[in-house]
Amino acid sequence: MTLLRAEQLSKSYFIHHLERHVPAFQDLSFTLSAGEFKRVSGPNGVGKSSLLRCLYRSALPTSGAAIYASRRGPLDLARAHDIDIALLRREEIGYVSQFLRARPRLSALDVVLEGAPTLPRQEASEAAMELLSALGLRRELWPAYPSTFSGGEQQKVNLARALMRPQRLLLLDEPTASLDAGARAALARRLSQLKAAGVALLGVFHHPGDAAGLIDGEVRITPPSQAAPWSQDSMGQNVD
Repeated sequence: MTLLRAEQLSKSYFIHHLERHVPAFQDLSFTLSAGEFKRVSGPNGVGKSSLLRCLYRSALPTSGAAIYASRRGPLDLARAHDIDIALLRREEIGYVSQFLRARPRLSALDVVLEGAPTLPRQEASEAAMELLSALGLRRELWPAYPSTFSGGEQQKVNLARALMRPQRLLLLDEPTASLDAGARAALARRLSQLKAAGVALLGVFHHPGDAAGLIDGEVRITPPSQAAPWSQDSMGQNVD
């Protein structure tokens, strides 16, 4: 089942002091099915993270469409109303950024619990503690504020929150960049479980080996000057 279909998707940013639009990516087309894991590849600065932000709708695409097969019917993520996007984020689409943005004065455990607001407290707490343990965050840090943590410890909290509930689509933006080897292995095991459960995964990985054996294909982004009129999925190509 095709869960996501991008059609001629483009994103540019307006640089005010230059008074012109600068393209991030152009005319990108690809599909992603349930249980499929694709890596977004391309040189630095080509717009890989921008693509994920556009799909999560923390940024608006400039043109094109991203048709998502939600449980309530197909929806164009590029044009959907904010209320529909908020519902999808709550129920179907997850996103892991490179940085933790947590509310102040919340413990690490409470931040993770925010990832499953509809679960009963006891069930959610057990799941949160299991994830934090698997990712290697020391138990004595669970009651502490993540703002006091190192970058790697913050990313473990960030990942645990995102993985608390099963999504249908999970977007991963450099999820392993700040993690130690043990946490990277734990994340790979969790992603394998999600993939087997039918979750569609789209991710940017600076070190492709972190997801070795899980990747089914690639969505390749080329610099605008090299972009063809349209881009398709590429299998087994490494441009990093």
